[in-house]
Amino acid sequence: MSDLLWDDVGNFFDPDLMGALPDVRVPDASVEDWQALLDLVTASGWQFQYSVGVVVLPLPRAEAVFSRPADAECADLLVRPVAEVRAIFRFYAAEEIDFDVDLRELRGQERLDVFCGFLRAIGRRLGKPVLMDPETDEGHPVLGFDVEADRVVLLADPGIS
Repeated sequence: MSDLLWDDVGNFFDPDLMGALPDVRVPDASVEDWQALLDLVTASGWQFQYSVGVVVLPLPRAEAVFSRPADAECADLLVRPVAEVRAIFRFYAAEEIDFDVDLRELRGQERLDVFCGFLRAIGRRLGKPVLMDPETDEGHPVLGFDVEADRVVLLADPGIS
């Protein structure tokens, strides 16, 4: 059974309304949460690529990423839960897991189910909410994984114009 129905939430996946790259985040994170995420990525069999700038590197431990000098280039982790869907995690700060998804890749019920499953997997592993904010309105999540409900839920009215 789907967490959300495409017909109900399609507006939240419209790049013209939401921006093409909404922010997805896990607030109140820690280095340990980042490590749990890295462990989930490798254990799930998702395709991934870790890089610093244009240099592709083996996936390090989270503490190694966050012990780099403050002026070091930001590290990225590209994750593909399925070949057609990618999430790009940015190691900006240990206190918040931050990643982007491309709404143009999340069209229709099948891709929505993949996305919800991805958020669910992350939220369950961390025991924390995973929130999606419009690119145009950061800090105001429209949907996310709810820990108590154990599913992805709406956090705003999808009928907004």
